Amino acid sequence: SVQAAFDALSAAFARDVNPSLKTRLAWLSNVESALLQRQGDAVAALSADFGVRAPEETLVAEVFLVLSAIRHLKKHVDDWMRVEPRAVSLAFAPGRAEVRPMPLGVVGVIAPWNYPLQLSLLPVVTALAAGNRVLLKPSEFTPSTNAFVRSLLTQALPEHVVTVVEGAAEVSSQVASLPLGHLLFTGSTAVGRKVMAAAAQNLTPVTLELGGKSPAIVGKCDLDKAALSIMTGKLYNAGQTCIAPDYALVPRALEEAFVRACVAAASKLYPTWGSNPDATSVINAHHYARLEALVAGAGDAKVTRTHAEDSDSTRRRLVPCIVQSAPDASAIMQEEIFGPLLPVVPYDTLDEAIAYVRARPQPLALYLFEKSGERIEHVLNSCVAGGVTVNDTMLHIAQDDLPFGGVGPSGMGAYHGKEGFLTFTKMVPVFHQSALNATGLLRPPYGKLVRRMIPALLRGWLD
Repeated sequence: SVQAAFDALSAAFARDVNPSLKTRLAWLSNVESALLQRQGDAVAALSADFGVRAPEETLVAEVFLVLSAIRHLKKHVDDWMRVEPRAVSLAFAPGRAEVRPMPLGVVGVIAPWNYPLQLSLLPVVTALAAGNRVLLKPSEFTPSTNAFVRSLLTQALPEHVVTVVEGAAEVSSQVASLPLGHLLFTGSTAVGRKVMAAAAQNLTPVTLELGGKSPAIVGKCDLDKAALSIMTGKLYNAGQTCIAPDYALVPRALEEAFVRACVAAASKLYPTWGSNPDATSVINAHHYARLEALVAGAGDAKVTRTHAEDSDSTRRRLVPCIVQSAPDASAIMQEEIFGPLLPVVPYDTLDEAIAYVRARPQPLALYLFEKSGERIEHVLNSCVAGGVTVNDTMLHIAQDDLPFGGVGPSGMGAYHGKEGFLTFTKMVPVFHQSALNATGLLRPPYGKLVRRMIPALLRGWLD
């Protein structure tokens, strides 16, 4: 049961509440070695869950990103674990102050289906680097990947370091309801609200990696290059990426040229769609039907297919579409798309595009295609997003030294790199009192001496 798994992990943590650097590095190295050895199994598992998924896509977006993160953690965790001396004011000298990094205990990770290997293992290895035990609940939509992850972790790690529990929404609810040291959830904003509410019962701190409608602003740039980058981000994993460009803001005079450039880019990336082994299938029939409904619900919008093919619901191969003039109230303009559909919104001035973004919930990602440094700075100083890539898409997530996380409805908290270590760590402030100290002068009964000292304290003379 979930409770039994949590109890076993808690007991294991109690036996070693602050694992040594040697132990943490061994955990990370073992996962790294096992994943390197079994990358073929990872590819097979992901392909089985999606139906069609390019091995290259799995190796780059899943295996490589996890291995890169592990190597970054191994390189820096020694520094991050060190006790950090802090300053003490003259009033409390010769005492000493320090900040001591300590693990939180059992960390819960609730992972999604779209990148089921990366979004399971990356938070797991980060929590391990911070010295925690981990309870991992993967998505029920990816059973083959879950079996692989369970087997991999069992092979790589001693008992009760990481435990995998599987099941549907009720299991996620059970995990979120535990008195965890920290809970990291990746998924939709709607489910994120429920997870946060469940965690609040135990005052469990949460990191929520959610989603939203991430805009791509096309400014003064090479239109063909911008379209190629946007379509790369939109069609990678068939658009089933939380930081995929959700819609494009394009100068009104360039709207039709941009649509043509997007069609050409899609054809360049994927000469065919339905039979192309490089193109990923939609994960299941439910999400396929949801995407079809988004297009159907766009009213009189102009829909341009990128390929002269029919979509195939049996194999869940939805031909990508560019959508123009969709009503602002339509679902495709209000909901995160999570599929190969790209709405295009024309604008007249850059400030109008900025206002459009700012009038909507803060996005998980923002993309800007612009040559002018001044205009780039203007956008960066005007919009708040979870992360930004300038003149490309999605690449900020692949930088090991950059934090990854949302803002507002697109999430809270961050992980990756040092920020991930800090997320799963309590930085404990410690003050060491000296045998010789003057604090006794500040204790009652108060007399003339303390009354003389107080003005010096208030004026900062003893800082």
